[in-house]
Amino acid sequence: MATGKNSYDSGALPVYSLVIPIYNEEANIPLLVPSLLPVMEKLRKPFEIILVDDGSNDGSYERMVHFSEIYPQLVLVKFRSRSGQTAAFDAGFRLARGSVVITMDGDLQYDPSDILKLIPYLESADVVCGWRERRADTLVRRASSVIANAIRNSLSQEQIQDVGCSLRVFKRESLKTLKLHNGMHRFLPTLLKLDGFKVVEVPVQHFPRRYGLSKYNIRNRAIRSFVDLLAVRWMKRRWLTYEIEEVKQCGGTFGSHSD
Repeated sequence: MATGKNSYDSGALPVYSLVIPIYNEEANIPLLVPSLLPVMEKLRKPFEIILVDDGSNDGSYERMVHFSEIYPQLVLVKFRSRSGQTAAFDAGFRLARGSVVITMDGDLQYDPSDILKLIPYLESADVVCGWRERRADTLVRRASSVIANAIRNSLSQEQIQDVGCSLRVFKRESLKTLKLHNGMHRFLPTLLKLDGFKVVEVPVQHFPRRYGLSKYNIRNRAIRSFVDLLAVRWMKRRWLTYEIEEVKQCGGTFGSHSD
């Protein structure tokens, strides 16, 4: 088990910021947090782990507070009420101080060591998205995901293989001007590609949920996701795309003025 102190927490600004939304994950937190520290320490740079409690009504926040007393790298955020996963990611993005921002769910369905697999791809890309090549979900969830991804890609004219995977790494500059709306975390790859950033996908591991219940099901995602998809399709069609061939300066200097 990693200790709270290491050679990379000397007070320097973090290079890596890991953002994890938490909603009613009381049983998972005691396994989640200790599993993150050894992985982040392998990066050999200062880091922070931002846990965003999205209005949990179990003992999740109390567990988070307990571990923050052991691990000084933890940053805790507590919402007054449940605001959704997109809001939790947005809050984490705004608080993140690292030049690389990492996202992951708190349900133990991802292997933190896959973070080490994704980060090297930032040498040639701005955003690296995990792709659950072998999903550890029920047949119904896997089938619905395949159909949903096919519909999303068709309507949005994209080739994203897994928009639902939350394990991603971002160069900080790709998130600086990002304006998120509720539910739009699913379309981050598309939105960032519209902003001109390069996005790649890399296969990652996926595991069955050990404790607690999934917060999403086919019924509560289908309609909202479809409406969000129509919004993204509209944005893509209306997105401003132009290239300036030449700017000719005709007397004076741009931005100059007389007193």
